[in-house]
Amino acid sequence: MSYHFGRTSLENLEEAHPDLQRVFYEIIKHVDCKVIEGHRGEDEQNFAYESGRSTVRWPNSKHNVQPSLAVDVVPYPIDWEDYERFKLFGAFVMWMASRLYLEGEIEHLVRWGADWDDDGNMYEHRLVDFPHFELVPKGEFMYARKN
Repeated sequence: MSYHFGRTSLENLEEAHPDLQRVFYEIIKHVDCKVIEGHRGEDEQNFAYESGRSTVRWPNSKHNVQPSLAVDVVPYPIDWEDYERFKLFGAFVMWMASRLYLEGEIEHLVRWGADWDDDGNMYEHRLVDFPHFELVPKGEFMYARKN
């Protein structure tokens, strides 16, 4: 089955870096999802900080630049209590982003807000942000796993 983004998702994704757009245009072919946020202005970012949804104030979030270097995307229909579904969705996004990076279709790796250091442990972080996906700056070593 193939899915498609609604108007709000398209508008939010349009605000994002082309690499994030590429990843989520591929994801939507396989999994129904909604882009709930792309760029955040000053008021939105400070509200996210004050409500505990972000650890940084304006202008220090990757959501605060244009194009946005971060997006918040959730599996649809949204069930905020279904953590297993968020985990499966996040794992699929990370797999797809890695595949697209290795194939040269995107220029950046992607970091997931539920596992900031990509070591497989989501419970060691102060903020577990299941919907959050951001670009890793080129040259930044991301993977914390020991082989």
